[in-house]
Amino acid sequence: MNFLAPFALVLAGAAAVPLVLHLLRRRTGEKVDFPAIRYLLRAEREHSRQLKLRNLLLMLLRVFAVLALALAAARPIGRFAGGSHAPTAIAVVLDNSLSTSVVINGAPVLARLKVAARAAIGRANASDRLWLVTADSRVVGGSAGAVRAALDRTEPLAGAGDLRAAVARAAQLVRGGGLPSRELAILTDGQASSWTAAVPLDGVAATVFAPTLTPPKNRAVVSALAEPPHWTPRGAVRATTTATDSVTFRVALGARAAARGIVAPGEDIVVRLAPTDRGWMSGAVELEPDELRGDDVRWFAVHVGPAPAVTAEAGAGTFARTAVDALAQEGRVARGNDIIVGGAESAKRPGVFFAPTDPVQLGAANRALERADIPWKFGAVRSGPAPVAGTGLSGVNAQRWYAIAPRGALEPGSVDTIAKVGSEPWAIAGDGYVLVASPLTADGTDLPLRASWVPWLGSAIADHLSGDAGAITETGPGASIARPAWAHELEEPDGTRRPVTEARIAAPERAGVYFWLRGTQRAGALVVNPEVDESDLTRLPIATLRSRFAGAEIAASDDPAHWAASAFSFSGRRALDSSFMVIGLLLLAAEAVVTRAIAPKAD
Repeated sequence: MNFLAPFALVLAGAAAVPLVLHLLRRRTGEKVDFPAIRYLLRAEREHSRQLKLRNLLLMLLRVFAVLALALAAARPIGRFAGGSHAPTAIAVVLDNSLSTSVVINGAPVLARLKVAARAAIGRANASDRLWLVTADSRVVGGSAGAVRAALDRTEPLAGAGDLRAAVARAAQLVRGGGLPSRELAILTDGQASSWTAAVPLDGVAATVFAPTLTPPKNRAVVSALAEPPHWTPRGAVRATTTATDSVTFRVALGARAAARGIVAPGEDIVVRLAPTDRGWMSGAVELEPDELRGDDVRWFAVHVGPAPAVTAEAGAGTFARTAVDALAQEGRVARGNDIIVGGAESAKRPGVFFAPTDPVQLGAANRALERADIPWKFGAVRSGPAPVAGTGLSGVNAQRWYAIAPRGALEPGSVDTIAKVGSEPWAIAGDGYVLVASPLTADGTDLPLRASWVPWLGSAIADHLSGDAGAITETGPGASIARPAWAHELEEPDGTRRPVTEARIAAPERAGVYFWLRGTQRAGALVVNPEVDESDLTRLPIATLRSRFAGAEIAASDDPAHWAASAFSFSGRRALDSSFMVIGLLLLAAEAVVTRAIAPKAD
């Protein structure tokens, strides 16, 4: 048994008062015999045993009454039957990920979870502390009415959220709730992809509800890309679906439908287009609707414009010349002198510049960078091999490279590090330049020997050097992403512009295409789509789901009524103050009855 107000236990000392009074009554004075009253003594002896028992009972009733009232004042809680539940800090974790929006037997799964959650919240009383935590870790706390209102407003997310983080956040809330009784009430559709590993509860008991429902077959668009991402002006849209039968599709570009058709199971959707509009455009591939509408549409972005005019500088070497030729043959670049690919010793913006092949040229390269107003310089040589980490550079290694250091103080947000070797920058992009720390030779890096070389160079030119063209970032709702160094505003699908200042931001919660703005012009795209795993509606059996939680007592049920009834009583601990108060009052009533029974009667 524990006490919420243990200081009140000092009142139990008052139980000694009836005991002391009882003992004092047993003291007798000096005995004097009077012959006239001897016959009365015989009568008294006959009733003395009965009187002693009544006095002892009276003393015990008074002692136990005081003890019961003292215990009631100390607000005890314990594992006893009866009484209301103990004041409890409880967080309701509601899975509102995209998969809960699937309609089964005429109703979304999320609606069933909300009904069960509403029943559990209805069992709260004024002494409880409540929170609602959704799959995106958003928190609403307060009274049962406030939490219930937040529950009613909850809508499905556009993606998976992070249920593991939501449970951790909920456990943190109840541990800091200031009440000894703590619980988590977790409601989920039990999607297997959401519960892939054990979730620590950190000592907070939990009840889990997951309805037993058979998910329908789901058709989803799991990939949609513009190939290449920058059209000049022709290109293609390629999409992949999970359809197990033939299904109609629609491809939209901007506000217009660009193509319609039927795709067979196992086939990709490929549509070739040559739009007349120029600039950045949003697009979508859409299937006919099924029970899970959120993954029937997948967004993509494309830039349409003239090919940038590129030349490989005379001393750039064979690798640079052949790559530019290949890009020109594909129509991704035109031949011209607007953008240079070459060594840093002949740097002139805009261009892609590699470290000098000959270390003797290092000083000349640094002077050329300074003349071109590129705020970087090459430092000490490094040797590998060492893996290069960056988009489109999987499997690439650097054999020889130079440390790259800023020439002076850099303007915040003016530079993007697009590749690294370990913790050091290997490729840096800024205003009108891309600078690479390795020379463009086989002993400098194996990049030009790999199939990724030509696509990487094309992307570097298109994303960082080609007018209003820029990079396309693909992400899920709410994910943490890096802001391009030059972007200070983000244009939403409805045209609204909002400022972005942090180096990393949370992606928008709504799926769609957003545009990074350079000044007032679109210069890159952020494409937000649901995570592919959300389209897999496989559910875990309730016993398997229960095993996904560790570190505390856990109970799981697929019966909403049974689960709701278990809320606030998982540990079996109850508030016992009212019980002890009733016991104390009953004892006082019994004391009054006994006192009246032994009081002398008036003549």
